[in-house]
Amino acid sequence: MKFIHLSDLHIGKRLYEYSLLEDQKYILEEILKITEQEKPDAAFLAGDIYDKSIPGADAVAVFDDFLVRLSALVPEVFLVSGNHDSAARVAFGGRLMEKSGVHISPAYDGEIAPVPVQDSFGTVNIYLLPYIKPGQVKQLYPEEEILSFADAVRLAIKNMHINPKERNILVTHLCVTGSIRSESEEIYIGGVEDVPESLFSNFAYTALGHIHRPQSCSPRVRYCGTPLKYSFSEAKDEKSVTVGELDGEGGLTLRTVPLIPLRDMVELRGSYEEVTARSFYENTSWQEDYTRIILTDEEDIPDVAGRLSVIYHYFTRVAYDNTRTRSEGFDFSAGADLTDRSPLDLYADLYRQQNGQEMDAEQEKIIIDMLKKIQEESV
Repeated sequence: MKFIHLSDLHIGKRLYEYSLLEDQKYILEEILKITEQEKPDAAFLAGDIYDKSIPGADAVAVFDDFLVRLSALVPEVFLVSGNHDSAARVAFGGRLMEKSGVHISPAYDGEIAPVPVQDSFGTVNIYLLPYIKPGQVKQLYPEEEILSFADAVRLAIKNMHINPKERNILVTHLCVTGSIRSESEEIYIGGVEDVPESLFSNFAYTALGHIHRPQSCSPRVRYCGTPLKYSFSEAKDEKSVTVGELDGEGGLTLRTVPLIPLRDMVELRGSYEEVTARSFYENTSWQEDYTRIILTDEEDIPDVAGRLSVIYHYFTRVAYDNTRTRSEGFDFSAGADLTDRSPLDLYADLYRQQNGQEMDAEQEKIIIDMLKKIQEESV
């Protein structure tokens, strides 16, 4: 079986004041071209189809067009909902679409039956596990002890009743312990979402979504990553489509096909005089890329955002990395600004400014617990 693995499309997402729909339509077109060339037997879409649980009509239209065209190129399409999606909305019409080879996971109800797919070697069982939370699973299995995301996923897999002697594939949306994260994911504070990779030992391949950087957690467990860069922490990442092939004995080979975006994402650094010099940006794509600029000037430049946006047409934000900002506890040398930082980091900065010292371990734990509670109440 040959397959392509996609995830985290986040259709409808905005980058600061810019809608990314044009960029997303472009990259989905590129994915369709790759699909046509690769001729896979199956396509896996591992969650976060949309950026919001109630997507706009324009986002729905973009995905509708993509799904129709993808299903015309691939015999079997498998799709799960992510934490940004409404599982019920994404699954609407799913039973009808199965007749066209499009298989969508319903909202989790405690029972996941495999979808059998035939290849030249026999049957491959495809399991679809949408994003789940411990409280959701606890309601379905009140007699079970479910204290963590790992407990919830472990129980969900246990109740799939998998035959490890068969070829099985899992498509799901979750955080694997040790995965390298970027700043555009919505994840729980303090690693509470983490799930051990060992839970997937009975699957020949686990197609993951949720983490935006492409990476393999083990030879058979992989995040394909987002098709586009969604934060400046990803500026140096290389986006791609993951292509896999599963042989009759369960042997797996994986490779990637690069994705070139309509507009790239870049972070530029230097003095105002340097970044506005024609020799600095000419013969580059920077004027048409999504751009964040870190200025090293000691004095603030009047109307700097307006001036920079004349040159850099998709300019997003400017920050200063100088003596003043560093003395205030802000360090932009690693390429982060306030809009990309975690709530814990922002609180630590505020504490440092107000108290002239770092939080201790006990204070940090109090903040982490508070943030966890806020997140659990809001989802």
